[in-house]
Amino acid sequence: MWQDNFQYLLVLFVSLSVCWGQNQPRSKGLKLTGPDLGIWGLSKRAKLLVPEPKQAESEFNIMANFLSDGIEIAYQVYGKGKPIVLVHGFASNGAVNWLATSWIQTLNEAGYRCITIDNRGHGNSEKLYDRALYGARMMAGDVAGLIRYLKLGPVPVMGYSMGARIATFVALDHPETISALIIGGLGINMVRGFNNSDEIIKGLLAPSLEAVSDPVGRQFRKFAEHTKSDMNALAACMGSSREPIRADDLAKIKIPTLVAVGSEDEIGGDPEALAALFEDGEALIIADRDHMRATGDKNFKSGVIEFLAKRGA
Repeated sequence: MWQDNFQYLLVLFVSLSVCWGQNQPRSKGLKLTGPDLGIWGLSKRAKLLVPEPKQAESEFNIMANFLSDGIEIAYQVYGKGKPIVLVHGFASNGAVNWLATSWIQTLNEAGYRCITIDNRGHGNSEKLYDRALYGARMMAGDVAGLIRYLKLGPVPVMGYSMGARIATFVALDHPETISALIIGGLGINMVRGFNNSDEIIKGLLAPSLEAVSDPVGRQFRKFAEHTKSDMNALAACMGSSREPIRADDLAKIKIPTLVAVGSEDEIGGDPEALAALFEDGEALIIADRDHMRATGDKNFKSGVIEFLAKRGA
């Protein structure tokens, strides 16, 4: 039915910030594997990738991994220039969220080297089945650990939807690793939170897509199948705490912060209301775009490039 196809597209490049909260145990630290070969952070398991068709021939692309608190985390490096770290959303991965939407190409052309991470339980990273191992603070620890592993120093970090929540926890818990924060697809609902996780878990654990009748559960099951995700790992993730970040926590973030949300995005909520909670926040309203269509919007991209240039990030 056309409704199913529309709902599938609605979540194709984005995912909701519904499965992480504050009250999660912190990671106990970072354990590294592989020889340290400088800024590229190559390990013995690293391999060069054939550049995507849209990538310039001179660009150097890497796929590799490292250990964060004993958990194998995959990452990718695209291009040369000033580094920026990109964090994807629930049930997605670095390629779907950032490469397929041409963000990598746009940032490379603007002089940035893009580092994407596959969050734990997602993409090529290790799959975990214990709910206690999923939390925004833990995933923020993975992102900060990657920045340290690559010896990048403070860098801009951009996340979309759930990835925006993780990026915000990087700014809160690891301020020495981040120079600017870009929050995409998540406005005031970062503070207010979300529901509907039970139906999503049921949809993920159903024997087949045909067995899923709930519309929300069906959306996520379709998207997870598209990204070839591990259903049990995603269900464990979705079952973790989802308490929202508190407004007074956001006031502690001192770095330049951009909050970008589509004008028609009911999922993310008002970007101006969220930006006002930061000491140095500004909002970007992406005209005539909802949660899905804002992801790769050209005005979103140009707004981020302008923000980075203006803030010297």
